[in-house]
Amino acid sequence: MRLYYAGKGKGGESLQLTTAPIPGPAKGEILIQVKAAAFNFREVMIINKGTYSLPVKETFVPLADGVGEVVAVGEGVNTYKIKDRVAAVVFPEWRDGSFSIDFAAQLGGSLDGMLTEYKLLPEYAAVLIPDHLSWEEAAAFPCAGVTAWHALTGGRPLLAGETVLTMGTGSVSLLALQFAKLFGANVIATTSTLAKSNFLKTLGADEVINYVDNPDWSVAVKALTGGHGADHIIEVGGAGTITQSLKALHLNGAINLVGWLAAEKPLLDINHFAATVGSMRRIAVGNRRHHQEMNRAVKAGKLKPVIDSVYPFDKARKAFDYFAAGKYLGKVVISMS
Repeated sequence: MRLYYAGKGKGGESLQLTTAPIPGPAKGEILIQVKAAAFNFREVMIINKGTYSLPVKETFVPLADGVGEVVAVGEGVNTYKIKDRVAAVVFPEWRDGSFSIDFAAQLGGSLDGMLTEYKLLPEYAAVLIPDHLSWEEAAAFPCAGVTAWHALTGGRPLLAGETVLTMGTGSVSLLALQFAKLFGANVIATTSTLAKSNFLKTLGADEVINYVDNPDWSVAVKALTGGHGADHIIEVGGAGTITQSLKALHLNGAINLVGWLAAEKPLLDINHFAATVGSMRRIAVGNRRHHQEMNRAVKAGKLKPVIDSVYPFDKARKAFDYFAAGKYLGKVVISMS
């Protein structure tokens, strides 16, 4: 089989195609023929910058997102059968409950990932994917989709009619917007250009705020909600936006910290947090149960992700360079099918 290896902090040039024997499943394992895999911003952090909040091997098979067809099952496997369509769980050992360091092993980091033609997985580290999704569409969900789902459902529950604030056009934000609309929520999105604003509206955003024209965008959020504020905020901007998020938050709303981009100096004014009885929590993707719950919602709503581009397997390095340049809108996917 063919597979790629990359070096931690070694840049895109370290992404090298090689070969290895196709493994056979041991007891309790399944072998999948990978059909599609996808990039997340974590890959840029790990490969280009060498920085990540969890352990990463010095040399590893990248990509946490991957889906494929079961082609062999080991002794004792009864959940899956040959030809089942499955997605890999990003944190294979995190099956349910709260996150802990015991569950920190993750694909494309401390464990080899999905940029390979075949992948062995424990039976419990896979989930069935919705039938209406193509391989490429299904590959968009394991990391960004589960993160967005966990953010909206894993803490303060999202209720119909509430307001969700999303930031920008990254994959987590786009999927959070789509999930929020499935719940019957109102969505306010922030972005930087008219073209992106129009795109977000076609995806379902009720209101869009240009944060370049409105740097104090929390005022606009409060105005658009009649002073109520956002009940849920999908916070991806980090230190540069957290104070605005706190000012835009409903009195007992929830800020879900997905991304955290450092600033030269801390921009958090703790007085703004003291003025609420809301909550703030860090999101570490999600567990297998979150993944299964998300898939049920995706299936029920016939939801499809935004795909920016699809590259063939032998052009993975070109795909990574394109993704790292940051000019995509939606998921960048590698297709093996």
